[in-house]
Amino acid sequence: MGEYVLSCCSTADLTEEHFRERDLHYVCFHFELNGKGYLDDLGKTIHFDEFYNAMEQGAATRTSQVNSEEFERYFETFLKEGRDVLHVSLSSGISGVVNSAAIAKRTLEERYPGRKILLVDSLGASSGYGLFMDRLADLRDEGKSLQEVYEWASANRLRLHHWFFSTDLTFYIRGGRISKTAGFVGGMLSICPLLNMDSFGRLIPRSKIRTKKKVIAEIVNRMEQHAEGGKDYSGKCYISQSACPEDARAVADLIEARFPKLNGRVEIYSVGTTIGSHTGPGTVAVFFWGKERTE
Repeated sequence: MGEYVLSCCSTADLTEEHFRERDLHYVCFHFELNGKGYLDDLGKTIHFDEFYNAMEQGAATRTSQVNSEEFERYFETFLKEGRDVLHVSLSSGISGVVNSAAIAKRTLEERYPGRKILLVDSLGASSGYGLFMDRLADLRDEGKSLQEVYEWASANRLRLHHWFFSTDLTFYIRGGRISKTAGFVGGMLSICPLLNMDSFGRLIPRSKIRTKKKVIAEIVNRMEQHAEGGKDYSGKCYISQSACPEDARAVADLIEARFPKLNGRVEIYSVGTTIGSHTGPGTVAVFFWGKERTE
């Protein structure tokens, strides 16, 4: 048992096995499917296939973040063991969950004056947030202290790039992200929006690309443009997908061909139920290390 705990939200969208192997702890968001509440627990309570199939059939979804009382109970389990906590939250650009964690931190540090809870806003989401946690686990395993890992995380969080595309605009229309008219025209023209996360951790549309084939090629082009070392990129690459594994595999194949020095194969995960409640099926996201995001 280490002297400190690395923690995140379930919205880091890795598998239970991955979290366990890297000794990463997580706290669960919540979602509703047709009015019934569930934990966003990495697909254990409701399988991702079932979840996305229900959305395609018209099921209503709603999400809620971890509240301060839940964080207090969660953090206290570690403090009671005499362990400090470094918790990395889902991006403040899309959620206020870091504020709930901060409230719990203030309460618990008064109760446990000898212990520390350090918070980092990831400015990221889904398996990109997971890739960030994976790097922090590497640093911990190299013997870095709690303070050293915290400082590295704070200084390097914008080097993790997040690029997304969607082949189904239904849920962007339903969530009000694009108008019904724009969505209708986009569907007629087979437009697949390409988005990324900006330096404030917000999801920003960057291009409107016609056809799935072209957007798959373009997302790999953007990786080459922004990845550390360009085609010589030697870091890890994660992909997350929502009920479109063939599209994710097509992107992964292109990346593995384009970047021969890649650290291992591209790892593909599922977009979890919190993020997926907003994107719906048909989304593919690519995550990698690169130049600092500045816009």
